[in-house]
Amino acid sequence: MNVQKKGSWLIFEAPAAWEGLSLEQAFQTKWFVPKKMLHEWRMTKGVSINDDIVPFHTIISPNDRIRVRIKEEQIEPVPTYIPLHVVFEDDHVLVINKPAHMDVHPTQPNQTNTLANAVAFHFQCEGIHSKVRHVHRLDRDTSGVILFAKHALAGAILDKYLAERTIHRTYIALVHGYVKQKKGTVEAPIGRDRHHPTKRRVSKTGDTAITHYERLEYDKQKHVSLVRLTLDTGRTHQIRVHMSYIGHPLVGDTLYGGKPWMNRQALHAISLSFPHPFTKEFITCSALPDKTIFGHIKRGALL
Repeated sequence: MNVQKKGSWLIFEAPAAWEGLSLEQAFQTKWFVPKKMLHEWRMTKGVSINDDIVPFHTIISPNDRIRVRIKEEQIEPVPTYIPLHVVFEDDHVLVINKPAHMDVHPTQPNQTNTLANAVAFHFQCEGIHSKVRHVHRLDRDTSGVILFAKHALAGAILDKYLAERTIHRTYIALVHGYVKQKKGTVEAPIGRDRHHPTKRRVSKTGDTAITHYERLEYDKQKHVSLVRLTLDTGRTHQIRVHMSYIGHPLVGDTLYGGKPWMNRQALHAISLSFPHPFTKEFITCSALPDKTIFGHIKRGALL
C-alpha cells in the first residue's frame, strides 16, 4: 500500500484486502487504530472516501481513494540541535544510529541533551508537527539502531508489531571469558533488584525473558568473546543480566560484574528489521559499531 503524506493528510488507494470491509473494520483489523484515534476521526470528520465525508460503516469499494487526517501535535520534547546519524527515513518512520552516553528520552525536567530532543529538532526542521515517539529503547550507554514513528498512526501500528514480536533486533557485545557453546539460549525471568533501584536480576517472580546468543570470535590474549544476540523479549537490561547470569558479563558493565576497561558496556544494536507500517515491506537497517571498542570488524561477519 502506497500511503502518501500531504501536510496533515494520509492519502492512499484502498488495497484489495480492504475491499468489502467497512472503514471501521479496515482501520481496526488492518491498521490496529486505537479506539481513541477512531473516535477523534469521527468527531473531526477526519476521514473521507473519494473526497466525500462518509460514515464509518461505509463499505470500501475497489479503487476507492481514502484520506485520513493526522492530528497536528506540539513537538515534544524541546527541540535541541544535536547532529544525528539517520540510517533510514520516509514519511512515516525514522531509524537513527544512537551514540553511546546519550539517553533516549528525558528522564529529568528540563533535560535537553537526549536523542528525543535531537529528533524533535529534526522534526522541526522538516515541518513535522508531532511528538517524538520511540518504538523501543536502548540503554544510555548502548549504541546502535533505534526506531521512531513520525506520527501517531505509524506509532500505533509499530507498537502492535512490537507486541507481536515482528520487530527484530540484533546486538553484538564483548563479554568476559570464552563462551564455550557456539550457540545457546538463556531463558530466565528478570525482575527488579530489591537492593538497587536501577538494577535488574534473574528472579523466579520476574517477567519471562529469552536471549539467544552466538559466539563469533574469541580473543585469547584479552580473554573476551564477541557474541551476537537476538531477543524474544525486551526486558530492561536483558542482555546485560542474562550474560552476567551465565558467567560472561559484558566488558565495561560494572553494574553486572564486568571489568571497567572502558567507560560504557560493550553493547551495540547492530541491526533492526521491521515491517513497514503501511507497505508491509520488511525493512532491515544496520549500523557498524565503534571501532575503538569492537575493532575493525567487517559487517558481513556480524549480520
